[in-house]
Amino acid sequence: MAHLLRGKQSGVQNDLSAGISPDYFKPDDLARFGVNSQVICLAYDPVQSLLAVGTKSSQYGPGQIYVFGRQRVQITLPLARPGANVKTLQFVAEKLVCLTSKHEICVYSLEHRKLLASHSPSGVVTAMCTDPMLDYALLGLSNGELLAYDLDRETLAPFRIPNLWLQVDAKAKACAIVTLQYHPRDIGSLLIGYTHGAVIYSFKMAKATRFFQYEIPRGAPGGDGDPASVNAFRRPKLTQATWHPTGTFVMTGYDDSSIVFWDTLKDGRMIMARTLTDTNVATPGAPMTASLGSSTGMMSVKEPLFRMAWCANQDPEDTAIVIAGGQSTQSPTKGLTLFEMGRTPVYATSTWDSFTKYFDSPKRQRILPTPPGAEVVDFCCIPRATPHFAGAHDPIAIVAVLSSGELLSLSFPSGMPISPTNQLHPSLSFVHPYLKHINIGTTPRERWLGMVERRQQGPPILRGGIEGTGRLRRHESRSIVQSTHADGTIRLWDVGHGDEIENDKVVQVDVQRAVGHFDNVQVTQTSLAGASGELAVGLKGGELIVFRWGSNKNQGREPPTPRPNQQGALTNVTDRVEPSLSEGLIPATLLDQKDGPVTAVKMSDVGFAAAGFEGGSIAVIDMRGPALIYSASVHEFSKGHKGGSLRRRASSGAAAKPEWATQIEFSVMMLDGDDYSSILLHVGTNLGHLGTFKILPDPSGRYTVQYVGSSALDNKIMYIAPINADSGKPAIASQGAVSSLRTGLRVNGVLLAVTPTSIHIFRPATAKGAHKSFDSFFCDAASVVRYQDQSYALVGLFGDGNARMYSIPALREIASSKVSSILDVRRFSDAVITPTGHILGFTGPSELALISIWGVGASLPASEDRLFNPQAVIPPRPTISNIQWVTGTQYITPADLDTLISGPDRPLSKRMIAQQAADAEQARLGTRPGASKQPGAPAGSQETYWAYAQRQIQERTEKLGLVGDSMENLEQNSSSWADEASKFVGKQKRGLATGLIKAKFGL
Repeated sequence: MAHLLRGKQSGVQNDLSAGISPDYFKPDDLARFGVNSQVICLAYDPVQSLLAVGTKSSQYGPGQIYVFGRQRVQITLPLARPGANVKTLQFVAEKLVCLTSKHEICVYSLEHRKLLASHSPSGVVTAMCTDPMLDYALLGLSNGELLAYDLDRETLAPFRIPNLWLQVDAKAKACAIVTLQYHPRDIGSLLIGYTHGAVIYSFKMAKATRFFQYEIPRGAPGGDGDPASVNAFRRPKLTQATWHPTGTFVMTGYDDSSIVFWDTLKDGRMIMARTLTDTNVATPGAPMTASLGSSTGMMSVKEPLFRMAWCANQDPEDTAIVIAGGQSTQSPTKGLTLFEMGRTPVYATSTWDSFTKYFDSPKRQRILPTPPGAEVVDFCCIPRATPHFAGAHDPIAIVAVLSSGELLSLSFPSGMPISPTNQLHPSLSFVHPYLKHINIGTTPRERWLGMVERRQQGPPILRGGIEGTGRLRRHESRSIVQSTHADGTIRLWDVGHGDEIENDKVVQVDVQRAVGHFDNVQVTQTSLAGASGELAVGLKGGELIVFRWGSNKNQGREPPTPRPNQQGALTNVTDRVEPSLSEGLIPATLLDQKDGPVTAVKMSDVGFAAAGFEGGSIAVIDMRGPALIYSASVHEFSKGHKGGSLRRRASSGAAAKPEWATQIEFSVMMLDGDDYSSILLHVGTNLGHLGTFKILPDPSGRYTVQYVGSSALDNKIMYIAPINADSGKPAIASQGAVSSLRTGLRVNGVLLAVTPTSIHIFRPATAKGAHKSFDSFFCDAASVVRYQDQSYALVGLFGDGNARMYSIPALREIASSKVSSILDVRRFSDAVITPTGHILGFTGPSELALISIWGVGASLPASEDRLFNPQAVIPPRPTISNIQWVTGTQYITPADLDTLISGPDRPLSKRMIAQQAADAEQARLGTRPGASKQPGAPAGSQETYWAYAQRQIQERTEKLGLVGDSMENLEQNSSSWADEASKFVGKQKRGLATGLIKAKFGL
């Protein structure tokens, strides 16, 4: 009865939801995009070309590890214990080693993409060190002791180093290890950084060979330059320690921002103590830069040294130092500090003064800037080829972690920002910088395959991994996400439907350059016209920009200085394009309305763009000119609307409330009372008014916009859907529908409008129609979805955490399902529901979940991507230098170090045990009666097909060789027999002749 009543009221006579059963509405969890929580550490493997990202545990999700490769390769690895944070990540050959905040070491297999082992030693682990050529992870404890964990045997090794600093200060009980690093050339030497100082430990000598203790005498300014402590003797706490790429020097950093360089080969003396701005800070009476703020008169405090890396170019003697932290809190420019040191003086022929001058005056010093309001707390170098030299050999880029949890990519050593577009996984772009807003546009497959931008880029950062085989393509149309970021950048990419993605490239839109300034650029609304490839962008500053696919005429050249934007008129911005872009989305026109932020935007497939502003105005642009064909205020149709009302008249007090557009849609249908179809524009407001406009051709060749009428609903309009009342298909203004208007196309259409409290179906512009109210919950997002191209229904997300489906036009609830366990209920209003029945919503600030409502209730599937490439070989580890060899340094190999750490009784690895079991099983099968054994097959091994083929060819070659030998022997035997026969015949002939002669003479 409700179906007949509402169908008659709305003008829809057919049941558009026929055939949809409640059993079909069981959402499947398809995929995740982004990172679930704040990023706190990174690790990069140049051999496998993979990037690992560790997060912290928060209310949005547990701490876990993401491993990213090329294109869309992504694997998520959970931690062994819930509630832990990822503290340190390091790649070791085919393994990934993690140290958590719960002092637990976790070992993961890149080949099998799973946790192999975890171990919690007795003590607080404060530092971890690994090497790609070793099977051990050295663990530094808070009590100063050092343990070795065998990564291959998955157990603690018997090797242990006591607190070596007790040899310097026997009272230093609370002396924790804060950093560990192998010698870059001599794996038998280890640099241990305690809170009290640094120590070089020799594995082959089993003792400490150098101690480095930083002391600031009275009268010396020290690193912080605090005048109150100048007359005191100080010993700052060590926070960082690293080797020179050749191992001839050691650099240490301290909590007072001091950076100290030490000699390692001769007497271990301190060569230079400095900060980022001052030198000789450990020398009494040394001058210091003024530490008082120029404007406040207060003392400026320096940041701690978060991270230091001593990088090497192709030649390890040519170095550079990258430092995070150590700057003044009142410094106008924040970022990474780069010391380009140049070539290191020849150690054998240089004096101490030359070394002091070398560290005192770098070849070049500059700051690699970061966004304002954020500081770098950690960074990861991206080496070109080798993982050695502590992962800092010949880096091409640096990926930094900011205090806000965002990522920043910089080229090395220029420091130019690197866009993550088509360089990093789309998930990493969610924190590069943070994701603010999303929208989805439906684009035909052929159109999206052609939307591959051409842009000048450096070498790819991630090249490893292979994507898993996805399911076959399900839909011809693609769901293209428009992700808006904090810096005003918009990225377009195919989110897929849980199926195969043919074009996995990302299209980037630079809004800052298009608008003409780079400050306070905040995108509020986006709309993509899939058929035409046009993008409309609305800004908080009141600008509307339309981008169109095209070529950059000024490729490789900086565009001219932008002209001022014309207020209330269109501005040509086709020349505001990035020089590196040759083909992509080019800005076409800009409208600066100066009427508050843009609140609604719609880009149609037929060349019309419409936008609403917070001040109440609406504007319509015809892109055929382009030309501004309409500009008015929503108050004009909200004050005296024609026809009936779907709610009670607003009081005079409500009429005084500010009103603006919240939803805009274009359609092609017949208005109530017309017998022909028209191009219509529908505008919904925050006060519930829904106005309808006609877009009519003008004799001048342009189009005009004519107001038709409006209806009043009960709340803010959050969704408008034009529907064909006969078939249920969308009655949007498509290219095919508009072109068919010439042939007299008649579309019997209705509008479906959704507010937070109700659903309405009616004929535009003023008919009453039918409606349904929500009593105990509010609707946050809604959309009309189709089921197998035959039925349609309305799906909404509601504040009680459920997704509900309603029939059309009866508006009865078909089914309901709880999705709050997947999506964040607080951000339901930011979720997008696609016409194919997919929901893309936020699970946290920087993570999205993709759900399909037409499923069986399946949980999130495991990724089938592969990470490990067994053919990628780790290059040999560098050896000691000539100077070290001349001075008597004894070099040991990684195999020697295995013996020193584990001893001769090292247990067998799991691989060896499995091989022994396989050999025993093969031997047991071979002893069975009647067991056949292939000749030449290696015993105890599982022979592959190619090994079998190779062995068969080898055996056949050997047999052919035997046949050849036999033929040669036969030939030799035949030749010998012929010779003997010839000799016999000759002898017989001679005997016959002799007998005749003798008989004749009677002998």
